[in-house]
Formats: sequence, structure tokens, C-alpha cells
Amino acid sequence: MEQKRTCQTDRRQRSIVMVTYPDAHILDVVGPLEVLTGAKYFLPAGPNPYEVTVVAKSPGAIPTTSGLTLTADRSFADATDDTAPIDTLIVAGGHGTMAAIGDAELLAYVRTAATRARRIVSICTGAMILAEIGLLDGKRACTHWWWCPILEKRYPQVQVERDAIYLRDGNIWTSAGVTAGMDLALALVEMDWGHDVALQVARYNVMYMMRPGGQSQFSAHLVARHAEDPAIDDTLKHILANPGDPLTVTALAARACLSERTFARRFRAATGMTPAAHVETARVQAARVALETTAQSIERIARDAGFDNAERMRRAFQRHLGISATEYRDRFRGSGPDRIRDGPD
Repeated sequence: MEQKRTCQTDRRQRSIVMVTYPDAHILDVVGPLEVLTGAKYFLPAGPNPYEVTVVAKSPGAIPTTSGLTLTADRSFADATDDTAPIDTLIVAGGHGTMAAIGDAELLAYVRTAATRARRIVSICTGAMILAEIGLLDGKRACTHWWWCPILEKRYPQVQVERDAIYLRDGNIWTSAGVTAGMDLALALVEMDWGHDVALQVARYNVMYMMRPGGQSQFSAHLVARHAEDPAIDDTLKHILANPGDPLTVTALAARACLSERTFARRFRAATGMTPAAHVETARVQAARVALETTAQSIERIARDAGFDNAERMRRAFQRHLGISATEYRDRFRGSGPDRIRDGPD
């Protein structure tokens, strides 16, 4: 287990350059910056720990996906002429990312600024921008769960880790979506100023020091797969509709009128998964829906989803989501009257 770090650095101001663009997600910008700059409240008197500069195509108002505007301090053209070292270069994400990777001026600035940055960070889909200029080639990286398949397909040289909240590979840090950028920023605070300061920042922002589980727990439920092979396609639909049935390879192969060996081979060829792995994934999906939407007991949900008992379901949840079924329900069940804590009358 990694030991808690204490601050080993001198108290000096560190430069943060935040790269943004139209239709960036506002929380991808302000979330990490709030965490980083909040360290000043828990350090001895002195200069602010971080000096922040927001850079965009032109200075002034930058629209974000929420309809609110950010104010950029400098333009890419102006900032490119600067030769001062950058402590941390951060690239925001958001719905405007695909347009941003077609902006030659933005890409040129990030490429140049990265050469003088101690750390290079992307928040959410900002990883697409780093990948576009080759900074993630041969490196482990993550992004928002919805964008992971796109990052994998568009940039096959990047080693995408779908479940990570954030990752560090050398001096490059990438994060999953939105609030995961705050988790990453907290890790940067711990690196810069030590565990005790980071812990106080986490408490102040009502954050976990280390969020339990990966981002799979937040991803959408499994979308029904489709296979060109008619027998396998019918099997996939049957599994999704009947997760509580005895879905052994023997039973599924007999239903598909195939030998077990032929069925297993054709199933893997069509889906990239073994039948057993797909069945477990479908059962986790069914259990997730029940945990979110019903008040049934964990044991009942486990039986109905085909796990036989709560312990088997717990182990499956740990494998797929990194948390137990009970923890999943606590986080994601709807906020009915029994789950809302009222204040005093």
C-alpha cells in the first residue's frame, strides 16, 4: 500500500495554464481549478499555491455547454510567444472537443506548450486533443466512459483503460468525465503539497480522497448487442430478456441447435466474449436496474438476476464495478422520501 505523502516541496507559486474552447464543459474547467486553488486555505501564509491562466483562441468570453461563459485571459497566439516554464498544462473536455481537434491553432498551441510543461493533464474528452497531437501514443490513458470506444477506435496507439477514474503515465495525466477531473486535481494537490493538505481540501469540497470503484459504476447499462450470426443474435436477445434462467453453455447451445464447441466458437467470434462472460454481464445489468428502481432485498434481486445468492452477486459486482451491490444501491437508488434527510422544522 502506498504510504501517505507529506509535503516535501518549498512554498512557491506554480503556474497553471487551462486550455479551453467553445462548448467545453464548464465543470471540466472550474472543477479542477477550484480544487487546486483551494489548497491556499490550508497552507501557511505566503503566495497563492497556483497562478491560473485561461487560454483560448481569443481572449474574452468563451461559451460553454451550460450556456454560461468563461473569460479567457490570453489567446493562443499571444500565449505561444511566452517561453516561461509551465508547471501544469490542463486541457478541458466537453461537447466542443470534436470541433477543437480540427482547430489547427489550438493543436499547435497545446503541442508547443507541452514542451515547456512539467505536467500535462486532460480532463474528460480533453484526452482526444492530446491523442490528436500524438502525446498519448504508447501511453495508458482514460476518458469519459461514453468516449472510451471512440478514443480506442480513432487512436489505436493509445492504451485506453475504460474503468479508470484518472491515470498517470509519466508526466501525462488523464481523467474520466466531469467530476473525475476534481479527483485528478486532488491527486495533484497531494503530489505538490502533501497528504495532509490534500485531505483538508477533500473534506472542504466533500470529496473522497480516493473514490471507491472505477467509472464503470457510472456508465449506462449494457446496450443490447447485435450479431450478424442469426443463431447468436437470437441467443443474445434471449440472455438479455431472461437473465434469471439457467444460462449454461449446454442450455444455450441446445437452444441454438448447435454443439457446445461450435456454439462457443461462434459466440466468441460474434461478440468477442465467452458465453459465460456475457451472461454475467447481462445479470449484473439486470441487478443494477433492480437495485436502482426497487426496494427488493439484495437476496431476492440476486436470485431473480440469476446469481443464486447475494454473495455470488457481490463478487460479480466487485469484478465489474469495483463496489458491492449494497454500495451500488446506496449510491444510485432513486431519492424517494425515505432517502431524503429533512432539516429541522
